[in-house]
Amino acid sequence: MRPAHRPAAGRPVPTSTYRLQIRPEFGFEEAREIVDYLADLGVGHAYLSPILQAAPGSAHGYDVVDHSRLNQEAGGEAAFQGLIARLHAAGLGAIADVVPNHMAVPTPAWLNLQLWSVLRDGPQSPYAPWFDVDWSVPDRAILMPVLGLRIGQVLAADELALDPRGGPDGEQLVLRYYDHEFPVRPGTGSLPLAELVDRQWYLLAHWRVADEELNYRRFFDVDTLAAVRAEDPAVFEATHRLLLDLVTDGSLDGLRIDHPDGLADPRGYLSRLADATGDSWVVVEKILEGAEQLAQDWRCAGTTGYDTLLRVGGLFVDPAGASPLSALLGELTGDGGDVDAVVEQAKREVVSHGQYAEVHRLVDLLAGICHDDVRLRDHTRRALDASVTELLVAMDRYRAYVVPGEPAPPASQRVVEAAFERARALLPEHRHDTLELVRDLVLGREVGTAGLAHEPRRAELVVRFQQTCGPVMAKGVEDTAFYRWWRLSSLNEVGGDPNRFGIASEELHDFAGRLHHDWPTSMTTLSTHDTKRSEDVRARLAVLSELPAQWTQAVQAWRDAAAPYRDALVDARTEYLLWQTLAGTWPIGADRLRTYVRKAAREAKTHTSWTAPDEAYEAALDRFVDGVLADRDVLAGLADWTEATQAPVRVAVLGQKLLQLVLPGVPDVYQGTELVDLSLVDPDNRRPVDYEERRRRLARLDAGHRPRDVDDEKLLVVSRTLRLRRERPQWFVGEDCTYVPVATTTGNALAVGRGDASGVQVVAVLTRLSVSLQRYGGWRDHTASLPEGRWQDLLTGRDVDGGSAPLAALLPDLPVALLVRSPTSGLPHL
Repeated sequence: MRPAHRPAAGRPVPTSTYRLQIRPEFGFEEAREIVDYLADLGVGHAYLSPILQAAPGSAHGYDVVDHSRLNQEAGGEAAFQGLIARLHAAGLGAIADVVPNHMAVPTPAWLNLQLWSVLRDGPQSPYAPWFDVDWSVPDRAILMPVLGLRIGQVLAADELALDPRGGPDGEQLVLRYYDHEFPVRPGTGSLPLAELVDRQWYLLAHWRVADEELNYRRFFDVDTLAAVRAEDPAVFEATHRLLLDLVTDGSLDGLRIDHPDGLADPRGYLSRLADATGDSWVVVEKILEGAEQLAQDWRCAGTTGYDTLLRVGGLFVDPAGASPLSALLGELTGDGGDVDAVVEQAKREVVSHGQYAEVHRLVDLLAGICHDDVRLRDHTRRALDASVTELLVAMDRYRAYVVPGEPAPPASQRVVEAAFERARALLPEHRHDTLELVRDLVLGREVGTAGLAHEPRRAELVVRFQQTCGPVMAKGVEDTAFYRWWRLSSLNEVGGDPNRFGIASEELHDFAGRLHHDWPTSMTTLSTHDTKRSEDVRARLAVLSELPAQWTQAVQAWRDAAAPYRDALVDARTEYLLWQTLAGTWPIGADRLRTYVRKAAREAKTHTSWTAPDEAYEAALDRFVDGVLADRDVLAGLADWTEATQAPVRVAVLGQKLLQLVLPGVPDVYQGTELVDLSLVDPDNRRPVDYEERRRRLARLDAGHRPRDVDDEKLLVVSRTLRLRRERPQWFVGEDCTYVPVATTTGNALAVGRGDASGVQVVAVLTRLSVSLQRYGGWRDHTASLPEGRWQDLLTGRDVDGGSAPLAALLPDLPVALLVRSPTSGLPHL
């Protein structure tokens, strides 16, 4: 049996993590001030968003400008070390987010000194190898798409000027365009302005040129995040040295790797990182699609947990709701009950527009390869373009994993072959030979003249195709299609599948068993900084699947009441999203709702977009939102719905949280979600957290008071489970920890056991799909088959006997139970 993936012996493994969004308003000092609360909560490690120097005012930290410094706006090195000292004094550790894929293209550009050097000196810069730039373009210049007008218009309007007091030291000659500063190539400072502009190692251009002619790889379609070549050992060393030093000196116990699929060779990167950290605990933000499995040869602890989120959330979705909710979607929007066509169309749009420059570069490589090999010369550029487009659209995951010079792994071959078959069905027969050629080339196969398989352009094609698949998936599926199709919006999630309507208990146990066997210290999550909705918004929305008829009636009533505010510009899809959003977040203020609906509409790119906002359409949406939130009938209806669904929502909120916390892996709690959190996509989920309220509530529970509301109940579940994990790590992340499904006589209950080699020590019991449970008369004589012995519920203090335990007795007050073998005297302060 293959050993499970684990950190090296002696390396710390978190019992749990608590995600903190480090930013100027909440820096290292502010984090230090809540360490005592995190310790009381039961947290094992603080999980810090990127801590390196980011662009000024960054709200997230993923736009790094200097890898050699800790974020000064967050407090710098002194404040960081103060945080680490406080964490260690409280018995906690820290892990940090790593951004290996890209750096910011900041304003002004000299904030990124490596980029500044490349802009000044071009390919001769010592930092040229850092960035993935195509220097083969005719101008041999990096496109800088920052102008509000075309370059000729900007020159005619005298909007460009030379300034001798620019640059990082304030003493360099720079080319200034409003807040932008660019270096002047040595030897060109005396030229006439237009000629000087033309002689630089960068090409100033209108911002709309980016999608068509950009010649540096970027993060997805974000021009201000330039890709970094972490596959270069010198670049890896320079960009990781500070973080590696923090791991070496014990300041950090582990790392979270952002978007590994953007790397040239994720496996090679993780091997280098494991060597540099002594196989410390490292998790990767790998989005696993469908039945995709994390590659077994990756030296890491696992993923950041979207695979667990999908299964846990699906457990609380009633499959019986699929048909009626599909019917409602069709009635309101005309959309069918299958998202696949929407996904395909969205991916085509991304390939044709947002990723056009990247696809164009792939076609250039293919055309050059074919031109220089007489056996491939009659594959036309048009045929190559059509073939690579169809293959990108047909890929059903973020990438395959093919390394130039190595045989493609069987799993990667299957992925590309399956995409090939889907693409082949959509291309005319006379294109099939070209499609086969593209398939073989991206798999690194020997085609054409013998001996050319390792030719540099072919190797580049293999890597670049894989690096393009991810942006097409992310922008086409999660950031476009998932904003267009709304059968049940809680399923439109990172790593989600809206066609997958509900997860059976057996499937959950199968997944958890595989996770325990293969990746026992992988991270698990329910909410992140990237989720489209918080876990509790999704819990509320899951209840729609249990009450589809009542939901249909409610929506129809709200639509009737909202008719006076419905401008002809307001489309049915966005309106239906609004009603689901209100059900998931009520009560919500007008500012938050307007901001969210506008963002969602721009992401959908149907009536408005980030690059071409339609002011009239967006104004109509704002008026509709304001009208809805001022209508007495709508407000009364929302209040009635919230009250009527309070009980099943409580079941989903508490059940999914307990399950996440006891499943195999290391559970992450996103900041603030220890209470019910009704946040939407960023920036809504980065709002300040009221830690004083959380302290008061936790102190009250610890004093022996009963929970007063579902916020208290969720805090009780989180604190008691995290404390148990911290006190008994061997039951959850130890070498001999176990995972055992515990049988129940009804599908409305799920029970799992955790323990060690001596047996099951913990049993978590939870309720699911409570509407159908009540419809069938409640628990009646249904039971859970507890291991023999005496047990105590850490949530209520109630003692129960093992064996066939009536669920009605196990769950008389709360819909969940956390049972530990008695006596519990060895478990202090739980």
